[in-house]
Amino acid sequence: MEALILTTVTITDDPLSLDALIAVADGAQVELSEPVRVRIADARAVVDRALAANDAVYGMTTQVGHGKDTRLTEEQIRGAQLFLIQSHASGLGPPLGVRAVRATIAARLNGIARGGSGASVAAAEVLVALLNHGVHPQVPSTGSVGAGDLAQLASIAQVAVGQGQASYGDELLPGAEALARAGIEPLVPSGKDGLALISSNAVSIGTAALLVARGHHLARMADLAAALSMEAVGANPSILHPAVSAATGFAGQQQAADHLRELLAGSRLFESDGPRSVQDALSFRVVPQVHGAFRHYLAGLEQAVSQELNAAADNPLASVAEQTMISNGNFHPMVLAIAVDALRIALTHVGQLSERRMAHLWGGFFAGFSQELAGQPLGLALRYPAAAVFAELKHLAAPATLDTPTLDLGVEDHASGAPLSIRVTDRSLDLVHDLLAIETLLARDMLMLAADPAALGHRTRALLDDLDDVAATSIGAAPQDIHREARERLARSALDDRP
Repeated sequence: MEALILTTVTITDDPLSLDALIAVADGAQVELSEPVRVRIADARAVVDRALAANDAVYGMTTQVGHGKDTRLTEEQIRGAQLFLIQSHASGLGPPLGVRAVRATIAARLNGIARGGSGASVAAAEVLVALLNHGVHPQVPSTGSVGAGDLAQLASIAQVAVGQGQASYGDELLPGAEALARAGIEPLVPSGKDGLALISSNAVSIGTAALLVARGHHLARMADLAAALSMEAVGANPSILHPAVSAATGFAGQQQAADHLRELLAGSRLFESDGPRSVQDALSFRVVPQVHGAFRHYLAGLEQAVSQELNAAADNPLASVAEQTMISNGNFHPMVLAIAVDALRIALTHVGQLSERRMAHLWGGFFAGFSQELAGQPLGLALRYPAAAVFAELKHLAAPATLDTPTLDLGVEDHASGAPLSIRVTDRSLDLVHDLLAIETLLARDMLMLAADPAALGHRTRALLDDLDDVAATSIGAAPQDIHREARERLARSALDDRP
């Protein structure tokens, strides 16, 4: 993924890219193409036809959940869509951030644009208006088991119909007031609007897209931290030889090795007398393989998120080709959910390698330590906190997709667990970022012992300069403040390092 600067994203018949989705999350405006409006209207016509024929259709002419086979009266049908929104809106925990809410709304809007939801054009337009006018519903962070993010999406739908709560500007307001200030007419849901607005995995898709973007950034940070540690211990760069990656053929391994060579370009390590050993400890020797595995599973998740984002994953599905409503299980994002679990395991190995390298940096520092050392060590006080961070990281690596209990009188007896997996993976990214920052500080400590620290790679030299600046401006600061600054410098360096 590459960062895009987009001011307007047009949703068309073509697949929406994750870059475009993230641009909307970051504030870009949204518009619907005319062919998309026609497609949405055609699917809504299928809904209207089913209602006119009084067919038994889940969530339209029947109750939902365990009441799936109970028919609604004509009067109940008229209020059913609003009732679905009101009865499902719930959740726990702090609200999602604005970027996550915007990514969620954009994901649901794009899903409706695929034409399978049967929502009205008016339902799509109110989502466009929320995004373009900066009306951001309050959405609880916990409430979905990953078989349709019903409870959380109902919080967005509440605002769309003039209920719930939303932020507008700097204020948290009742939904109706937020719409009024923005000049948005509340949606009057009919047909299948209520079910279409709440019955999707848009929260999982939107937040997973943000996760993918974070993952790409962290992959570069991990390479940068490892490269600085290689400089500190005089590691053998033979592991980065193009023939090594070519021998396995894994794209992720090759990408990691290529990036590490770029970071170390100009380093003394590539000179004949640069490396200190013909072969280093595995935590240095297998960096391309481990970082490559993370990239491999990140690519798999990116593909899964893109597929879900552009799928018609509604139940029941409004099939324009068949002119019928079809009950199905497309709301179950299993590939995405398992991909997130797999990514978290690969991510934990990245963190484990970082923590293992710290042991070598720690030992190397004390082996060369003298009382005349110039400069203040920054990473030593953080070595034990790093061990605590890794313990939490390892704990979070357990699968999150197998833990949902049976719900709703045994009818809902399986779930993907995608939201939980995404949430703990997001936390795991934070923890690995913490470890990498500590590793760079320890590498910087050890490089203070080097006779010629200037003979570093161009990018590792720039990072070391940043860390030396942290040392110069953090005299007397608490270790956690030094760590926070190092974390930010590492993140910034990885952004600056992009081609």
